Amino acid sequence: MFLIKALNYLLGKFLYSQKAHLSNSLKYSNRKRDIDIHYLDYIRLATLELISNEIHKKNLVGNVAEVGVYKGKFAKYINQYFPAKKLYLFDTFEGFDENDIATEKKLGFNDATQDFSNTSIEMVLKNMPFPGQCIIKKGFFPETASDIDDSFVFVSLDTDLFEPIYQGLVFFYPKMTKGGYIFVHDVNNDNYKGATKAVEQFCLEQGISFLPIPDSCGSAVFVKN
Repeated sequence: MFLIKALNYLLGKFLYSQKAHLSNSLKYSNRKRDIDIHYLDYIRLATLELISNEIHKKNLVGNVAEVGVYKGKFAKYINQYFPAKKLYLFDTFEGFDENDIATEKKLGFNDATQDFSNTSIEMVLKNMPFPGQCIIKKGFFPETASDIDDSFVFVSLDTDLFEPIYQGLVFFYPKMTKGGYIFVHDVNNDNYKGATKAVEQFCLEQGISFLPIPDSCGSAVFVKN
């Protein structure tokens, strides 16, 4: 603990300029926690672990999902922390859909030139600790969700762009079990202003709020009341 304080004192300004921080985390909790120390976004992963613990303690009924899977790096931990629940994985597995790109450009949020096509269903499933629990939903969301009649306790929306994030909130929020959580990634990411707008618009329409957390890309956390 003294070493952390000393490093903060000596390197605080430099670390801050690099958007890196040294901080205590749950220093008085004795509960054993399983956090992958190699995952670079500690706040995001640690928050997921805490939320999973709350869901398990309350015995909430429902399954889990992620929209915007890419290579499955975050989905891996959703699968790990909810091993007994079905994990729906929504993605084109080919990068941004042209319809969403067109909307993003029309609204002036992003040129959506980022390439997320270097993935595959096989690659994603290989990352999963419990692949038998995964349900792949390949294609354009929300069309790929049209056949789903289920309830959810945790959902991650990580599609970067306005339309799929907004549609994800519209689709999943009513299906959340009371006390369930939705993560929306990139809400404080100035490179993806559509994500911010989608959350703001949904909150305005529904008369609800979210909790911002200072993970790497600034996620929003919704709790279903």
